[in-house]
Amino acid sequence: MRVLITNFDLSSRGGTQLYVRDLAKTLLAQGHQPMVYSLGDHGSVAQELRAATIPVTDNLDTLENKPDIIHGNQHVETMTALLHYPGVPAVYFCHSWKHWLEGPPIFPRILRYVAVDDTCYDRLTVEHGIAESKARVILNFVDLQRFKPRNPLTDRPRRALVFSNYASEQTHLKVIRQACLRSSIQLDVVGEAAGKVCETPELELGKYDIVFAKARCALEAMAVGAAVILCDAGGSGPMVTARELDQLRRLNFGIRTLQGPLTVEAIEREIARYDNHDARAVSQRIRAAAGSDTAIARVVEVYEEVIAEYSRNGNADLEAEGRAAARYLRQLHSDFTFHGALTLRWRNRLLKVPIVGHRLAALQKKVRNPAR
Repeated sequence: MRVLITNFDLSSRGGTQLYVRDLAKTLLAQGHQPMVYSLGDHGSVAQELRAATIPVTDNLDTLENKPDIIHGNQHVETMTALLHYPGVPAVYFCHSWKHWLEGPPIFPRILRYVAVDDTCYDRLTVEHGIAESKARVILNFVDLQRFKPRNPLTDRPRRALVFSNYASEQTHLKVIRQACLRSSIQLDVVGEAAGKVCETPELELGKYDIVFAKARCALEAMAVGAAVILCDAGGSGPMVTARELDQLRRLNFGIRTLQGPLTVEAIEREIARYDNHDARAVSQRIRAAAGSDTAIARVVEVYEEVIAEYSRNGNADLEAEGRAAARYLRQLHSDFTFHGALTLRWRNRLLKVPIVGHRLAALQKKVRNPAR
């Protein structure tokens, strides 16, 4: 099966970028032919895909073979692929509750919409009116061959890691650092905002007793066997225990689990819940239920279901597709207008911040006058 996977960016090591990498590599190993389309087709994730012999392009004209199915992530790239390949059906995947690029496009050839958790399912079916008959949930997964079990945890936590691309002294790192200091725990951090990008987290996570993380990062840490406290720039959550695991996983250890305050006291309370035996039980269950092979087998089943349905229903209704494309472009203009204005407001606010504003103004001047 030829699968065209879209993603808005492959330059950073974020959740959807790594999802695309793992999906494409597994599809290739299963005998399929994955191809990846992204306007941001440079960077370490794109290089990993190319090293695995998976084609990556920012220009669909360069792809010789027409895909059998489009796996859409983010609406702009998904619609670009749909309009470039008439007659090819699609599945759209939603990875975020709030990011505007993750909103589902409505188009006749998108026959299924897949959410990575129950929160995204609500976005699809409640906020955007996707029929439940067309919506599915396929929970996020972890590469069990890459993230192997660590040695048993100690009775008392000694080392902790903040594993997040958003962790810095300006977000949640300072609070976690103070809580760990009070608990006599050594703390490290990896992630883009901290200037410590980690391309091989599977080699690092096993060194720590507690990992502060959310979503994919939390799932990987649990698979290795660390005790995980859900936490990120948006708020704090609980220590993941065996009792709460199923519910928290249905929420992808994400935004709905991070409703607590970012305070030293809140983090200390969760550290006090550390239980090395319970963390082991959590890890065993994650490894039994959240492996990539099982999840991607379900993804392939959805592909096959969509291809068969589209084949049964015959040719596309070009008039309906044209109207849908027009509605999409009208909505896209509205979104760009709103988010462009939002970006401008944030820039103006940052210009008023000491040091940051000065540096931003200097950068703007340099961009406008590059020769100076």
